[in-house]
Amino acid sequence: MRIIVGTKKWSTWSLRPWLVLKRTGAAFDEVVIRLREVETSTAAILEHSPSGLVPALKDGDLVIWDSLAISEYLAERFPEARLWPADAADRALARAAASEMHSGFSSLRGQCPMDLTLTTVLEPSDGTRKDLRRLVQLWSGLLDRSGGPFLLGDWSIADAFFTPVATRVRTYGLTLADHGDDGRCAGYVDRLLATPEFLAWEAEAAREG
Repeated sequence: MRIIVGTKKWSTWSLRPWLVLKRTGAAFDEVVIRLREVETSTAAILEHSPSGLVPALKDGDLVIWDSLAISEYLAERFPEARLWPADAADRALARAAASEMHSGFSSLRGQCPMDLTLTTVLEPSDGTRKDLRRLVQLWSGLLDRSGGPFLLGDWSIADAFFTPVATRVRTYGLTLADHGDDGRCAGYVDRLLATPEFLAWEAEAAREG
């Protein structure tokens, strides 16, 4: 099995399914394509991904693109990894949360792009403040329901999808307490950034240069 990802310090879309794949415990190799080099990166990606975007997963002759589709495939391919919650209601909520991240929070994405080599303090725009309030509401509700430590109890694909958000909170000095957090969401951010899978990705990102 092979996963094609973009520059690790920047590529949120690549990080999510890479974490999921790592969590399966399956052996895999990877191709890292340097992004922001338009003339070379687009052609390099097209060698692996029909969409011309990363990530892509190759399993034999099968090629899957899109981070959520890859994650769903891995959940079916490796049921023993329990990548979604066992309870049907919890599983539905985890999918809803992952899908909301997949398609929403556009202001947060735009104003605070992932950069694992950056540390700064940023004043959120009105749109980003709205996104942060929704984020705190979403996380708090799910943590209330499950009791933690992750959104639906044990780590799941939903947590993989919010790990890049956790890096943004850290990178841009975003204070979740300013947006309704009572400390539980900040604790959740810390737990996401302390998982062995994320630490492995971050260490590799630091070596990219």
